Amino acid sequence: MKYTFKMLAMLALSFSFTTGFAQETPKEEDFFKINKVRTPEGVILEVGGLVTLPNGDLGISTRRGDVYIVQNPTGSRPYFHKFASGLHEILGLAYKDGALYCAQRGELTKLVDTNMDGKADVYETVYAWPLSGHYHEYSFGPKIAPDGSFFVTGNVAFGDEMWYRGESRVPMRGWAMNITEDGKMQPWATGMRSPAGPAVIDGQLYYTDNQGDWVGSGAIWKVNKGDFIGHPAGLRWTGRSDSPVKLTEEYFRSKISERRDVTAEGRAIKPENRVDEKFKMLWEMKKDFPELRLPSVWLPYGILGISTSEPVKIPAGAFGPFEGQILVGDQGMSIISRIFFETVNGVEQGASFMFRSGFRSGVLRLAFGTDKSLFVGETNRGWGSAGDANEGLERLVYNPSNTPFEMRAVRAMPDGFEIEFTSPVDSKTANDIASYNVESYLYKYHPVYGSPPINLEKLKIKGVKVSADGLKARLVVDNLRQYYIHTITINGVKEKSSGVLPLHPIAYYTLNSIPNGDKLSMSELSTKNSGSDKMASALPSSPAGTTLKGKVLSPSKNAPELKSSETATTAAPTYAQVKGLLTSYTCVACHNPSKRQIGPAFADVAKRKYTAEKILSLIHNPQPQNWPGYSTEMPPMPQVTKADGLKIAAWINSLNK
Repeated sequence: MKYTFKMLAMLALSFSFTTGFAQETPKEEDFFKINKVRTPEGVILEVGGLVTLPNGDLGISTRRGDVYIVQNPTGSRPYFHKFASGLHEILGLAYKDGALYCAQRGELTKLVDTNMDGKADVYETVYAWPLSGHYHEYSFGPKIAPDGSFFVTGNVAFGDEMWYRGESRVPMRGWAMNITEDGKMQPWATGMRSPAGPAVIDGQLYYTDNQGDWVGSGAIWKVNKGDFIGHPAGLRWTGRSDSPVKLTEEYFRSKISERRDVTAEGRAIKPENRVDEKFKMLWEMKKDFPELRLPSVWLPYGILGISTSEPVKIPAGAFGPFEGQILVGDQGMSIISRIFFETVNGVEQGASFMFRSGFRSGVLRLAFGTDKSLFVGETNRGWGSAGDANEGLERLVYNPSNTPFEMRAVRAMPDGFEIEFTSPVDSKTANDIASYNVESYLYKYHPVYGSPPINLEKLKIKGVKVSADGLKARLVVDNLRQYYIHTITINGVKEKSSGVLPLHPIAYYTLNSIPNGDKLSMSELSTKNSGSDKMASALPSSPAGTTLKGKVLSPSKNAPELKSSETATTAAPTYAQVKGLLTSYTCVACHNPSKRQIGPAFADVAKRKYTAEKILSLIHNPQPQNWPGYSTEMPPMPQVTKADGLKIAAWINSLNK
């Protein structure tokens, strides 16, 4: 009997340990594992292009001008051989009819191995475009259109004295070009700034752009012939007879200021963000610029990236519940985001989510392999990024036996949003309004480099309705705002079977159009709000002097009495307490607590022993000369409030203790 009791006790202990372990907070690597692809010694990839060949081999182009073919790329011993070399900054690679095509700085090039020895012996110029010689005139692509032609996108240059202002110094900078195999070029669309991510998805041209002047944040756009995306540099060439865009520079400038201000001595003044100014937003300009194309989905700056790169569609049978959705790389933050598209009233929109972080260098190119894993091409030379490496090739592999608890999709409704989950939710937490939070905001449309979030508003959640199968929750929300980003947070919703919280609890929905249709009645909704219940129960112990409906509350008898030493000093906030501020003000886009990224580590700032007031002044008016060796200057951030800035400063200084 004792032996049996002992065994039962051990089994019970084992079960409780296993249950506790199973309910530990899941991590991204539990579901999507990053595997480094083994490369030969001495090979520096700096990946600029990736393409999976019909036989399963992988084609890689590099920024250093080489093209490699990798056999057995998913195996433990991949074999690299050099297919071509001597090319110029290849930032894209495509395969068609037995040949490889790449976009060099100034031309679309066809590479052919005619004698079948594994090396290209024909380098054929399909079409060449002019260059001014500016370092920023990168060219991206090609991507193959349904008719077999090619799309290539061109970066703008920057000014000399106005080094911050994008310029189209030569034709087709800031444009997408359509090029036929026999070398005929048709200008396709303009208004692009740094279009590093062209893609053809389901026969439609898309592209991603990087935050900068006139571009408040990264985003993904659908691009049709004749579209104007928003950056004015390429308008210089709309007078060409072959231009499908008719908007002119003169008309653009008559409707919105480019802020080409100068000093009394005639020197250019760099435009910076102004607090409390009268500003425009991109959607407001559609009445003046009918050809203006709005983003299908925004990728909030500093949260889902800072240098948006290539989008790819998840193929059938890949990545479990996310099949058919879009993944987008980010070079600066070394992450991949996920996008769910839907069409409402004929307008494309949808939600963006964090998907996978932790890559070793900047994520520039993506390509699915024949085994449904995702190849990730990386580089950061000249473009600062998170991660410890300067280049690399990695592979993201899904664990099909372990489905993450996530928001699979978010859909717009006439009165709010419907959230679809990857597995059934716990009804108690999902029916509680306190489990959700919804806010909306947008960006300025101005010639300043980027934009702070503006017009931020917390939206009231009136109720929630959870489906019978537990896979959907419909939120009814007051004051939906067309064209705005709606941040939907579900920090309190738990999975039914395991009790775990979502792996990524935030969705960013771009509401270009509000659906028509029936709205839910209040009788259909759960209005339970444990947050308000907890708040009400806590009111009697509020500090002396707090008022409630005109009444002054007396001090709680149970309130702890502070010692004199405790009233004299205030403990520095923890990282958890400032993380939200660092994210909302986009500090984490360039800074890491302990590692150098685009900007210095917060710990390195702490070593300077600035006062909190000095740090606040440097947030508002940075001094780049104090940090030589960093290629990207920090912009002034006057939108950071004094209270928030001092709180951030106190945390930074605590890192030096």
